[in-house]
Amino acid sequence: MLQLNVKNETSRLKAVVLGSAKSNGPTPSKSEAYDPKSLEHILAGTYPVEKDMVKEMEAFNQVFQKYDVHVFGPEIIENCNQIFTRDIGFVIDDVFIKSNILPDREKELDAIQYIIDQMDPKKVVRPPKEVHIEGGDVMLWNDHIFIGTYKGSDYKDYITARTNIEGVHYIKSLFPNKIVKEFDLVKSKLEARDNALHLDCCFQPVGHNKGIIYKGGFREEADYVYLVQLFGKENLFHITRDEMYHMNSNVFSIAPDVVVSEKNFTRLNTWLREQGFTVEEIPYAQISKQEGLLRCSTLPLIRE
Repeated sequence: MLQLNVKNETSRLKAVVLGSAKSNGPTPSKSEAYDPKSLEHILAGTYPVEKDMVKEMEAFNQVFQKYDVHVFGPEIIENCNQIFTRDIGFVIDDVFIKSNILPDREKELDAIQYIIDQMDPKKVVRPPKEVHIEGGDVMLWNDHIFIGTYKGSDYKDYITARTNIEGVHYIKSLFPNKIVKEFDLVKSKLEARDNALHLDCCFQPVGHNKGIIYKGGFREEADYVYLVQLFGKENLFHITRDEMYHMNSNVFSIAPDVVVSEKNFTRLNTWLREQGFTVEEIPYAQISKQEGLLRCSTLPLIRE
């Protein structure tokens, strides 16, 4: 039986589901793009190819091996993008929550059913249909749960709006003792530089009291101010619009002092090292073309 335990983003990782780029399928057509960044690369002819993405994910896997993390992988589905396991489910405390994802991604959840079968069935939940929520929008910070959402009345028109306000209420009802705080995120169907697909595209805690933040990702300045007051301005690394586009806030913590980051994030990686972090740099620039990065391709199951 897997004893699930995830209370924050940075405690020492013991077990994780890492996505897979194998049998990723052909380059999607324009109409199949889920987000503006993928669309941009489809149109430019620079959409990533499978062998490059497999190589990048293997580099990530090697870092997990180095730190003795137990790595699970999805069962491989032919011609299916299974890189972003963060979207399909997430753990809060000792509860596994299945996401209500875009319908044509349902089979990705089936591919990790063998892992779900190792959990206590009483601790596995699936929200009702009207609740939309994806793991990239859910961020744990001990007694806080931060949730990215989109409150615009045109929510249903945005394929990039992945978590609705019903999702926020659902998490509040499951965890009445936590401080659940939602953040209204900026969405764009057309311009990737103005699209915070998930909360982890514009904010993520690192270490014990620090974080990476993109002010322009929040529709309400008050939401940004809330985080600045909680963490302290001097503890936050502010990224630019371009760094947000390259997914600088989408790194992944293996421990409070160990962060896996993309090797091209020069400014961020320098700052992390100045703060005393060990930075494990890996190449992940091909995968980032699909508007997802390191945090998106992981689903942590057990942290210390």
